[in-house]
Amino acid sequence: MSEVVDRHVEAFLEMLAAERGAALKTRQAYASDLADFSRHCVPTSLAQATGEQVRSYLTSLSQAGMAARTAARRLSCLKQFYRFLMLESIRSDDPTDRQQSPKVSSSLPRPLDEKEIRLLLEEGTRGHDSERRDLLSRAALELLYTTGLRISELLSLPATCVKAKGAMLLVRGKGGRERLVPLSRSAREAAEALVHYDRDLGSPYLFPGRNPDKPLTRQGFDKILLACALKAGIDPERVSPHVLRHSFASHLLAHGADLRALQMLLGHADIATTQIYTQVMAERLRQLVTAHHPLAKIQSGD
Repeated sequence: MSEVVDRHVEAFLEMLAAERGAALKTRQAYASDLADFSRHCVPTSLAQATGEQVRSYLTSLSQAGMAARTAARRLSCLKQFYRFLMLESIRSDDPTDRQQSPKVSSSLPRPLDEKEIRLLLEEGTRGHDSERRDLLSRAALELLYTTGLRISELLSLPATCVKAKGAMLLVRGKGGRERLVPLSRSAREAAEALVHYDRDLGSPYLFPGRNPDKPLTRQGFDKILLACALKAGIDPERVSPHVLRHSFASHLLAHGADLRALQMLLGHADIATTQIYTQVMAERLRQLVTAHHPLAKIQSGD
């Protein structure tokens, strides 16, 4: 890239950090995407790229076998970059304006139903090899399902998070963004019981690892979750931290939750990320009607 274009990209990345709180990894990914498109546009500068070059770039990604989701992310980066250039009066048009994003099929896992969640919480969190394992299992599953936390957010929770007696939990999410999520009484009580049991460890974490100065690892948590699924009689392949987060979101929507509220609870920076839940639910409802509605059966010739 030329020195001028380098300055545009640098300014764009600085804007992402300052105005949107984008994490370093996100900015690095955007810089890499822009550099790749810049190479495709040679000898045209990145700031002067055309709509035809955007289209040919996406075609080249598809021909190279790139996944639609990755290609869609590349296009999203370009759209944000060129809108930034327009806002800064660096160019007057957007070469990505008429370019449609590659169709991305939903990759959300099948959520557990509410009965399965009850089994997991009631049967899967007791009868382990120690009282502490029971307490840890209960606290972790209660928190994951009732707050919708990412596994990274759960394992980084400080032990002091339950000291405040309010009904909200402060969570530090992606890019260091903080949000408040409601904390149910059962989740608080389960977490308090674990903290009380671990009071002599002196760990700063709610879920300490073998070394109390460090949090429980993702691999260590996966072993605990596997044992919980087996005790509840649920296929372990269907149980993961992401499945519990997805179940949290799906059950809230099914009971009438507002999409904007769900966005805030999940910590999504863009509501488009949250909207995928409504798309998945709509498709499942369509399949349900097709399979079970009497008129649908008549129309299909059954």
